[in-house]
Amino acid sequence: MTLQCLPLAPSELGESPFWHPEEKCLYWCDIQGLAVHAWTPGDGRHRQWKTPSEPGCCAPAADKKIVIGLRDGFYLLDTTTGAFTLLALLPPDRHDTRVLRLNDGRCDAAGRFWAGSVISPRTAPDAALWRLEVAEGGYRVHYMAGDNFTANGLAFSPDNRYLYWSNTPEHRIDRFDFDVATGAIANRQPWVQFGRKVEGQPYGGRPDGAAVDVEGNYWVAMYEGACVLQLSPAGQVLQRIEVPVQCPTMVCFGGADLRTLYITSARAGRPVEEQEAAIPAGSLLSVRVTVTGLPVNRFKA
Repeated sequence: MTLQCLPLAPSELGESPFWHPEEKCLYWCDIQGLAVHAWTPGDGRHRQWKTPSEPGCCAPAADKKIVIGLRDGFYLLDTTTGAFTLLALLPPDRHDTRVLRLNDGRCDAAGRFWAGSVISPRTAPDAALWRLEVAEGGYRVHYMAGDNFTANGLAFSPDNRYLYWSNTPEHRIDRFDFDVATGAIANRQPWVQFGRKVEGQPYGGRPDGAAVDVEGNYWVAMYEGACVLQLSPAGQVLQRIEVPVQCPTMVCFGGADLRTLYITSARAGRPVEEQEAAIPAGSLLSVRVTVTGLPVNRFKA
């Protein structure tokens, strides 16, 4: 198993990668770099679109468009013209002294777009999970869950029975029962709890972005842990992939056979020695794996 560093400039905060099967390219967000990127392995073509605020997450839609969660709500980006179209704003932030933005997200198999939020400073667990869907006369945003500091790790099981959602600062991944027909979630349970930082002891990181394979295994980037973990449907560690960056942020499956694991990472706020390393913080990595990933779900606008 050989990791590769892709020939791309580091992202400040790389997140939300997805493989576009028709375009045969990888998309991802640079949250703090205020841009969405696309890279085609076949010919090395790299494109980027500047965003008006932080792009927390993205997913493919129809007609050369992608759906994006920005600071204040949900938008469509036309990748041909670069134009943004507002779909729906988030409800007004009830915290006058703190700032909310959308973070990790993805679409479900029915074409709804889900996105978690983060509130700065993180003084209370007021981050939430939102669901965007087509409604009569436009689009509707539903509040689905709360009690989170930094929403991450959103993923769905292959049989659509479960929704996974992590609370990164709490070092915990929760699992909900999921009804794909209605979009309802219920019966939230702690699924995996990781150890916190303890001075003088090895630290394995905390759960950030994730993806699920066809066997139902959950692959999660461990922020500050310099690794990606493959967890079984029972939450057991099946594999640990060490990476040459301290802060991997999210993974996705890509390539024609969906057996290339792409890994984004973070540069912003990292020490100078990490930023100037041979493989610098913020690099985008890839590694071949033996199991097939799930294809990306598309937003039904």
